[in-house]
Amino acid sequence: MAKSKASAKPTAATSPIVSSAHLVSPHSAEMSEFEFGLIVAGNAFHRWVVHCMSAAGLKDLTALDVLVLHHVSHRARDKRLADIAFIMNVEDTHLINYALKKLQGLGMVESSKNGKEVTYAPTDAGKGYVTRYREIRETCLINALRADDALNHDIGELARLLRVLSGIYDQAARSAASL
Repeated sequence: MAKSKASAKPTAATSPIVSSAHLVSPHSAEMSEFEFGLIVAGNAFHRWVVHCMSAAGLKDLTALDVLVLHHVSHRARDKRLADIAFIMNVEDTHLINYALKKLQGLGMVESSKNGKEVTYAPTDAGKGYVTRYREIRETCLINALRADDALNHDIGELARLLRVLSGIYDQAARSAASL
C-alpha cells in the first residue's frame, strides 16, 4: 500500500528549503520556506537598492537611508518623522531619524519647522539622485520583467500577500510581547 503524501517522510528532493529546520512546523512547512525566501529576498533587495543608488552617484548609504530618501520624495509632500516610520513599518524612530540626519548632512533632504512640527522634503540634489535611480532601475530591473506579463501578475499577487502577511506578523509580534 502506498503512503499518502501527508504521511510520507520528506526526502532531500521534497524537503522544504529553510534556514532553521528546528522551526519547521508540521502545520505549515510552507511558512518556514516563505521565511527563508523572505530572508534571501530581503537581503538581495537591500543589496540592490544600495548598488542602484551607488550607480546613481550617491555612495555609502545603507538600504534604510536609500528607502527613507525615496519615501521623503514620495508624492512631493513634506513628511514627518513619525509618518515616515509608520509607513515604512519601522518601530524604532531613531533609525529613521539617523537616516534623515545623514541625508540632511549630504544635502539630499531638508527640514522645515511649522509650529512644533518638523517636516522633511528632498532637496533638488536629492530629487536628482532619485530620478537617476529610477532610470537605472528601469534599465537594470524593470526591463528584465518587461517580457513576462505572467511574472508581473504574480509579482502583484505576491505584493498583496506580503501586505497580508505583514499584518499577521505584526499581530503575532503583539501577542508574543504580551507573553
